[in-house]
Amino acid sequence: MNQRVFLAAPFKQLLNQNNRVNTETTQSLQQVMQVLEDKGMFVDNAHKRENWGLEMMTPTQCTDADFNSIKNCDVLMAFPGSPASPGTHIEIGWASAFHKKIILLLKNDVDYAYLIRGLGVIGDVEYIYYENMNSCLSQISNVIDNYLQHNKVLSK
Repeated sequence: MNQRVFLAAPFKQLLNQNNRVNTETTQSLQQVMQVLEDKGMFVDNAHKRENWGLEMMTPTQCTDADFNSIKNCDVLMAFPGSPASPGTHIEIGWASAFHKKIILLLKNDVDYAYLIRGLGVIGDVEYIYYENMNSCLSQISNVIDNYLQHNKVLSK
């Protein structure tokens, strides 16, 4: 059975005047999704689900969809945002409350919220600090390989 990943990232704050997620963010998220899918993981992502801003769900719809996706995922991977994304922080909180594996993608030299930086003290949190997207993708690949290897051992 494929491991399920919910990939969280800022959304509304990244919409351009055409109500589309900006190109850089779209490409970055697609690259992360490709790495995860190449590892055999199923990826759930609101940006893709809502066609990168063109098919926005209502607040009730997206809250229900994200909450249930996080409830049913194995891993939450998140770009918390800078400035902080309120929605992404709520999703990280849900994952923490559900005792999910959390992988936080933190750009070097960004001052993230204390509760993001300290979350590992209460949960299964792995921090990836990166300089650029290439280093982020490489580290994601390594972390996911380790995660999958560990889960394979546990499931035997």
